[in-house]
Order: sequence, then C-alpha cells, then structure tokens
Amino acid sequence: MPAAIMECPDFSEFQEALKTMRKTDDIIVNTINSAIPTDSFHANENAACHSIYEQIHQGHQKREHLIKNCISLTSTNVMRLKNEREIKADDLQLSKSLRTEQTKLRMLQVELSVEDLIKERSMKVFNERCRRFFKPQS
Repeated sequence: MPAAIMECPDFSEFQEALKTMRKTDDIIVNTINSAIPTDSFHANENAACHSIYEQIHQGHQKREHLIKNCISLTSTNVMRLKNEREIKADDLQLSKSLRTEQTKLRMLQVELSVEDLIKERSMKVFNERCRRFFKPQS
C-alpha cells in the first residue's frame, strides 16, 4: 500500500486508492455467483462463503481504518491551521490552506458514509447467497 494513502495529503489520490481497494465489493455478485453457481451445487459452499466473507470483511476494516486515520490527520491539520490563523489573521495563504483542509475533511467524512453503504450492500448480497452455508460471528 502506498505511503500516500496512509498520510492522505492528496484527496484525489486517496480516493483513487479507495476505488481500487473497493474492487472486491464492486464484483461481489460475480464472485459469489462463480463460487456458488447454482442452488443445486452444494460442494464446498461453506468454505467458499467463508473465504468470500473474510475477503470482504478485511477490506471493509482496512478501508474504514484508512479513512478514519485520514479524518484524524486532517482534523489535526484543521485545528493547527485555525490556531495559526488566530495569530496571523491577515495571512491569505493560511486562510486558503485552512479552507482546503476543511473541504478535504468534509469529503473524507462523505467517504466514510460511502463506505458504510458499500458494506451494507455487500453484506446484503453475501447474506442472500451464503446465509444457508456460512454465518459469520458478530
């Protein structure tokens, strides 16, 4: 994983990395359909469903951690810039940097909401196809 995603200085880069990491969720239906092609096919469904669950669950946890990490770093930057602006109220570059960081913070918070929706959708598909074969521990 590139260091840039852990430090999250560029939101566009961060968003591209998330997009790549969300590939498993984007193709969840195809993944499950190829692992469990029909209802009459019953060999290894438990193992297939368990493997798919682990894959999507780990992806969800990893992305959520990365997004929350970036929210934390960006929040810290916003607070630092606000404090600096109180000292240098007439510094236009500082005000611009603050607005940029505040915008990035809002966009990261939106990404966290998007992540919740992706997780919900993936788990719905997973449960529809795998609930008879594998029940994850809560």
